[in-house]
Amino acid sequence: MRREDNPIKTFAALILVALALSLVPGAALDPAEAQQGGAATSSAQASGPPEVEAQAWALMDTESGKYLEGENPDEQLPVGSVTKIMSALVVLEEGIDLEEEVEISPEAESYVGNTYSNVGLIAGERVTVRDLLVASLVASGTEAVYALAEYVGDGSVQNFVGMMNDQASELGLENTNFETPAGLDTAGNYSSARDIATLTQAALQYPLFAETVATREATIRTQNREIVIFNTNQLLTTYPPTTGVKTGTTPQGGANLASSAEAGGESYIGVVLGAEDSEERFRASEAILEYAFGRYERRVLASPEEVYGEVAPPYRPDESVELVATDEVVGLVNADSEVEREVTTREELPSSADAGDQLGEVEVSVDGESIGTSPLVAQEGYEEASVWRRISYTAGNLLDRAQGALAGLTG
Repeated sequence: MRREDNPIKTFAALILVALALSLVPGAALDPAEAQQGGAATSSAQASGPPEVEAQAWALMDTESGKYLEGENPDEQLPVGSVTKIMSALVVLEEGIDLEEEVEISPEAESYVGNTYSNVGLIAGERVTVRDLLVASLVASGTEAVYALAEYVGDGSVQNFVGMMNDQASELGLENTNFETPAGLDTAGNYSSARDIATLTQAALQYPLFAETVATREATIRTQNREIVIFNTNQLLTTYPPTTGVKTGTTPQGGANLASSAEAGGESYIGVVLGAEDSEERFRASEAILEYAFGRYERRVLASPEEVYGEVAPPYRPDESVELVATDEVVGLVNADSEVEREVTTREELPSSADAGDQLGEVEVSVDGESIGTSPLVAQEGYEEASVWRRISYTAGNLLDRAQGALAGLTG
């Protein structure tokens, strides 16, 4: 005899299975969600900044250059070879011919034996400006950056350092001073996490710089040999969204890193200064960048064709014309951001207007900081008020004033 299934027992068994699955880590994850990696941190996971074991750190939005968060962001600290970002920026700002050949001097070669970061260039070898930039930024070649400094500084490294400090002033880097083009430990060579982020954002505007710092492996050439070099920034290999930028390590400065990453239409710069070791600077930098992707989002805060205000045509207070934006205003926000849109209109409206005539402006602010504006135009046109309408409006105003004055006297 066949036994019929007991529906109560079946239901109880299903409950037990569901309970068991809920206790297995990751069992309830959607397969697509479980496969996502890098820049996929949820806003809940990114509720607070990461723990960073370093003297200072800073986070910046690459597109706008807006400082977002950090710890001790303005503390003056040695930054090591992160300094070479400024050296490269000066070369690019000067508009030096990238195919010009530079002869390696004995002074530049002397850093091959005295510093950790070098590519082994020899006095008398000729290397293009382009390859010296690659050697400086990818492999952190100290002799390469000294060769550039001599060439661009008209034979004087000190002249070049002066150009670096002039550039720092132009960028508004208030906690930065340079004494060497390579960031060697000296009392007067320092910067801050916020300043380095600002410097990095400026340098990334140059396509050659952005392309170079994103290069994992490169080959530079002299007149008689090729040298294969590898990027010192391990995040390029271990963290897929990474797009650069530069490491720096010295006995006094510890392990430093300026990094950048891009994903989902967002791009951030993270700076870690004074980490205990190389491993921590990479771990901390990845954590900062992941935090940024999880916490912040670039949104359209003013859209074309959206209504943001209205005006009454002259002499017709009982009528209104809606004002629409013409431009898109995009801003970076998080869950706590306060977005404000302030509308201003022309003090004196034209007697008539066509659809599309500008009659005002909307300014968008995030947390009290203006991020952009859009003109506001008439969605529909209006004609000039008739003579009777103007007379009626004026008479009405005069009557209101007279009644107000009479009420004041009686009072």
